[in-house]
Formats: sequence, C-alpha cells, structure tokens
Amino acid sequence: MEFELDSGNTAWLLASASLVLLMTPGLAFFYGGMVRGKSVLNMMMMSFSAIGVVGLIWVLYGYSLAFGSDVAGLFGNPADYFGLTLDNAASPTTGVGIPALVFAGFQATFAIITVALISGAIADRVKFGTWIVFTIIWVTVVYAPLAHWVWGGGMFGADGWLASALSLPIDFAGGTVVHINAGAAGLALALVIGKRKGFGREPMRPHNLPFVMLGAALLWFGWFGFNAGSELAADGTAGRAWVNTLVATGVAMLAWLATEKFRDGHATSLGAASGVVAGLVAITPAAGTVDTYGAIVIGLVSGILCALAVGLKYRFGFDDSLDVVGVHLVGGLVGTVLIGFFATNGRYDSFYFEGSQDGLFYGGGVTQLLSQIVAAVIALAFSFVLTAIIGLVLKATLGWRIPEENEVAGIDLAVHGETAYETITQGTGSVIREVRA
Repeated sequence: MEFELDSGNTAWLLASASLVLLMTPGLAFFYGGMVRGKSVLNMMMMSFSAIGVVGLIWVLYGYSLAFGSDVAGLFGNPADYFGLTLDNAASPTTGVGIPALVFAGFQATFAIITVALISGAIADRVKFGTWIVFTIIWVTVVYAPLAHWVWGGGMFGADGWLASALSLPIDFAGGTVVHINAGAAGLALALVIGKRKGFGREPMRPHNLPFVMLGAALLWFGWFGFNAGSELAADGTAGRAWVNTLVATGVAMLAWLATEKFRDGHATSLGAASGVVAGLVAITPAAGTVDTYGAIVIGLVSGILCALAVGLKYRFGFDDSLDVVGVHLVGGLVGTVLIGFFATNGRYDSFYFEGSQDGLFYGGGVTQLLSQIVAAVIALAFSFVLTAIIGLVLKATLGWRIPEENEVAGIDLAVHGETAYETITQGTGSVIREVRA
C-alpha cells in the first residue's frame, strides 16, 4: 500500500503522544503525594527514570520487539526496526496516513507509563539501581511481547489462535497490555520483596494530598490522549473514546466516594483521586467500543470494586504500597471483562478489532465475553510469573532492599542524598536547616 500522509490524523497522534507522556510526571506527583515525606523524591524518581530508560530501549529494539514481523505469535523480530529505521509503507498506521515514526513515539509513551505504574507497589524500600535494571529487563521480556500479542499481530491478533477459537479480544488502549500487566507485576514484586518495616503496625499516610490531587488531574488530562489517541485517527470513534473517558471516570469517582462514605463515614480527597484513576483504568480497554451506558456501568463497577479491593493487602498480608493491585489489576480486569457484556462494535466503527463481536447485552452472545476472560487470565499469569522470576533473580544477585536503618531514616536521603522539604531560617549569625520527614 502506498503511503499518503494524513496531516490531521498525524497531528492528533502527535498531540496524543504528548498527552500520554505527561501522564508519567503526573503519576510521579500522584504516587509522590501518597508516600511519606521521607520517600517522596525516590518515588518520583522511579517514574522519571522510566522515561529515560524505556525511551532508549524503545527506540533501539523495544518497538521492533512489539511491532516487528511476527515470530511464532510470541514477539516481533527485534532486528526489523532496530534504531527505528522505519518504512512508512510497512507501518500498522499506513491506512490512516500516520508516519511510522509518529506511531512508534506514541507507543513508547505507553511502555513508559506501564513501567512507572509498577513502582507504586514497592515504594519506600528498594534500591534505585536494582529498579533501573528491573526496568530494562521487564520492558524487554514482559511488556514488549505482551504488546505484540495484543497490538502487534501476535497470538491475540486477528490471525491468532484466540480469534480463531472464539473471537478477537478487544483491548482498545491497554487494559491487558498496560493495567493488568502492571498490576500483576506489582503483585509479584510486592511478594518477592516483602513488606515495609512497620507495615500494618505504623501509620503510613499520604504526606501531601494536594500532590495526589494534582497528579490525578494530570493523569485524567493525559488520559484523553491515551484513550482517544488509540483510535489513531481524528474521527467519531476517537470522540466516542474521549466522551467515555470523561463519563466513566466521573462515575467511578462518585462510586468510590459513596463506598467510602457508606463504609467509613467520610468521602475523602484521596478517595476522589483514587476513584478517578480506577475509572480511567477500567474504561481504557473499552473506550472506543462501548456506548455511554456501557461506560457508566464500567465506571460504577470499577469505582465500587476498586475501593473495596485496596483493603485486600491487609487481609492477605502483602504490602502493595500504593494500591497498584487494587486499582490497576482489579480495574483492568473489570474493564476488560465488561467489554464482553457491553461491546457495540456494530454501532461504532473502528478500523481496530474487525473480527470481534458485540457483547452479551447487545446480542452477541457469550463468545466475546469468553474471549475477554481468556485474554485477561493469560495476560495476568504471563506477567505475574515472568515478573516473579525476574524479581527473584535480582533479589539473589543485586538485592532489592535498602538497609533497614536507611528505610527508617528515609530513602530519599540514603539513596539520593537529598530531602524534599527543607526550610532555611536565618538566625543570629547562623543558618538552621530543618528537614521534615
């Protein structure tokens, strides 16, 4: 197919990629506000470092692993586009007139945010160097192959075995690739690394709720590029994805607040921010393939279930510091599975997912629902098992935990040699430095 540039679609995807990249600094504020004051810089650095590490890997071989020519349905050929030597005519976006390099950049931002999401499960206690090495390995052996399965022509694609056996599984913008993947990885690392000192005995409250609210706002803003940009065209389906991202997220926030009020007697700002993220997560795989009613139900269910799920870590005794499991794994599962009930592919045409079926409530039977469940379970198991193996190898070699005394005193000072909150007060001939931790 001869490539013909569509400047409108290209401009929209460039803008969307910029919005998605903004989500990672937004996540840094969201996570940074949720930890204690002595850990905020380290938490934010884990997100910022993902931009540098994953960005480099993606342009070298990560994009090719995800979108190169298929190798047994498992991964792309890493030599195809090494260093992003791309041919527009061979790009997945040729039909919508977007240069291959623009699409590669857009996909890089998804890989970056997925890695950054995992960091919330292991806050306050890990070596920064080990985190960097984990990032390199994980994006190579877990993220890129799973992205290939779903979006790059692998085994979950139109020619894969799942589409042949049931129906083409729908993941519009990353329910399996991003959120189930990150949530399962976060759970695996939380189990491998162990609990923070004092977990379950000492209060570990968010130190800066305005940071949390700011981070949630930036995430919501960027998420319009995440979801609406995933249509890869400035068309009606992108508009549908944009509206669904607004509606589902707002409903999820209200549902989380109502759950809090009923359970605890208070509707909190932390709950509002968390509900926003839960709704964003859940609508991601469904954004362009459900109608308004489906979006409302997805928001409602995710807001309630995620609000309840964040307490599971206390019941089962694992230290998922910032609720990556409760929000991203549970929210990703909710959105992915509910597509099987609410998909309306016959009504809202996208060049994606030809070969999928309408959901159970829209006359499509159970086939699409079964396909969604199978894809979700396989993605969860794949990510959990491989991440656990990577985590155990790094634990036995580099080691994950910082010394206990450094964890107690504050990881920011021990690892980065600085603290977040310092005020200098001029005294009589002296300077007094006060560090709040």
